[in-house]
Amino acid sequence: MFEVTVSDHIMVAHSLRGAVFGPAQALHGATYVVEAAFARVRLDRDGIVVDIGRAAEALHAVLADLTYRNLDEVESLAGLNTTTEVLCREIADRLAARIRDGGLGVAPGDLSRIRITLRENPSAWASYERTP
Repeated sequence: MFEVTVSDHIMVAHSLRGAVFGPAQALHGATYVVEAAFARVRLDRDGIVVDIGRAAEALHAVLADLTYRNLDEVESLAGLNTTTEVLCREIADRLAARIRDGGLGVAPGDLSRIRITLRENPSAWASYERTP
């Protein structure tokens, strides 16, 4: 399996519901390093998984819709606890939609999986994998 990863970052605000979150129940800011990994079994005729430039542009575009936003007010996240895990899934779903729309120049069936990793700090992160 071959894999290519691009990264960017996002700054958001949100609040988390539930006593388990302690002070994070209040509105607070978060900055994440976001990694998007694309995998496929065989390289394409050009010898690549996906064009790195197009992948980076697609990730940046997906994050632009969320950065500097209060996630509590984003329609697609309404009613959800916007944990790091939930945010991983949201970004993966938005990126998969761009793949299906041809935004990365590969057919969804060409890729085996995409994995989104959000790093909250150097010692804590979460990931979500899905098929495109």
